Amino acid sequence: MHTVVVGTSGTTAEDVIAVARGNARVQLSPEALDALARSREIVDSLAAKPEPVYGVSTGFGALASRHISPELRAQLQRNIVRSHAAGMGPRVEREVVRALMFLRLKTVASGHTGVRPSVAQTMADVLNAGITPVVHEYGSLGCSGDLAPLSHCALTLMGEGDAEGPDGVVRPAGELLAEAGIEPVELREKEGLALLNGTDGMLGMLVMALADLGRLYTSADITAALTLEALLGTEKVLAPELHAIRPHPGQGASAANMAAVLKGSGLTGHFQEESAPRVQDAYSVRCAPQVAGAGRDTLAHAALVASRELASAVDNPVVLPDGRVESNGNFHGAPVAYVLDFLAIAAADLGSIAERRTDRLLDKNRSHGLPPFLAEDAGVDSGLMIAQYTQAALVSEMKRLAVPASADSIPSSAMQEDHVSMGWSAARKLRTAIDNLTRIIAIELYAATRAIELRHGLTAAPASLAAIAGTREAGVAGPGPDRFLAPDLAAADAFVRSGGLVTAVESVTGPLA
Repeated sequence: MHTVVVGTSGTTAEDVIAVARGNARVQLSPEALDALARSREIVDSLAAKPEPVYGVSTGFGALASRHISPELRAQLQRNIVRSHAAGMGPRVEREVVRALMFLRLKTVASGHTGVRPSVAQTMADVLNAGITPVVHEYGSLGCSGDLAPLSHCALTLMGEGDAEGPDGVVRPAGELLAEAGIEPVELREKEGLALLNGTDGMLGMLVMALADLGRLYTSADITAALTLEALLGTEKVLAPELHAIRPHPGQGASAANMAAVLKGSGLTGHFQEESAPRVQDAYSVRCAPQVAGAGRDTLAHAALVASRELASAVDNPVVLPDGRVESNGNFHGAPVAYVLDFLAIAAADLGSIAERRTDRLLDKNRSHGLPPFLAEDAGVDSGLMIAQYTQAALVSEMKRLAVPASADSIPSSAMQEDHVSMGWSAARKLRTAIDNLTRIIAIELYAATRAIELRHGLTAAPASLAAIAGTREAGVAGPGPDRFLAPDLAAADAFVRSGGLVTAVESVTGPLA
């Protein structure tokens, strides 16, 4: 099994996905273990002094003014975990919790948190044992980190609360640790706070969203090209010299993808035929690279933010190499929250333009000779009429999900934490938006492939034919009388979601952007 080694200098998006989705094993590097030991010596030294140090010998948040005597400090650390594990609502997905735990371990391993090596090793052991804490949907405001979600994870390290075992069954965490041979941790000064105070949940969801959206933007370029072809549009608008004079990188990449799919098509460029004279294609077709390209550039910016966060050590207070333990505001989730919201806006627009193209394929007044709703016998058959209704409902929800969570703030902790990022909420709604976008692209794929097959006497591009063949092999039916549509749509969704569409097309075009 693949092993991810955690050092002191952060991690990569690939490693996050390997642990979260691929169940990769986690191993602490000797360098990380040394850094953990050195920072712990600093915390132990400060704990022995009479002067109060935040997070070491004081209360937390609005209660930071109370000095805590040595005999109560272990109880203090246990109590912060128990009291902060206050999430409610549905369980969060296993991959999100694994990303959350791994990214917290990444920060702990940096040597800036003061956590003992044994605690970090227990975090790695829990991940490797396939034990997943039960984390709930609601509880994080995205400031002072994802407090409630991380607290539920820390509770598992203590052998308390509930967790999911490797068999998928939820049981008491203490039982699962015992079966895996893992000793519960007994937290000491600073450690409870250090396990809770990070942006790890929202960052983990951002990393996975970037991977998913990267695949979906390529898929959307493919379906846009298929629709252009099905509508007998022109590929001339994809010429690289046109995009060079407006040099947005994403726009150029999307146009190049579409051009690669359409290479060798016998369906494009029929503008002057008497049955369908045109000067230009509609915006949803002609401007596809501009819209998808803007989204691609938003992805690039979000990936830059993610890379900086992956290299960060987010905690409060932090242990500095010179021995100081300093309070800070690095736990604020604004950098991550903003890009999560940006991505939801871009995804909503990509879904919107895909739906407009689908509607054009189904409207006999705008489809340039295709049957109404791509039906076998319009009137007797409804064709894909209601598939577009479903697509429209998904687009409408995506527009609601595009309302920025980060534009909101609600004060907490007796006004000590009086401005928060809502980054966790931004991440949660983005995950829903990505699911919806996948379905929207799948419906365009279903319509466009059927429409191309209805263009009798004209030959599609080789890459388009590969897309159609792959779609049919995935269990999506071609033209014909009405049938139970939901299974076809589910099969198209699975084909897009798995990356099968991109793989099928790249078998002809080579790698797409």
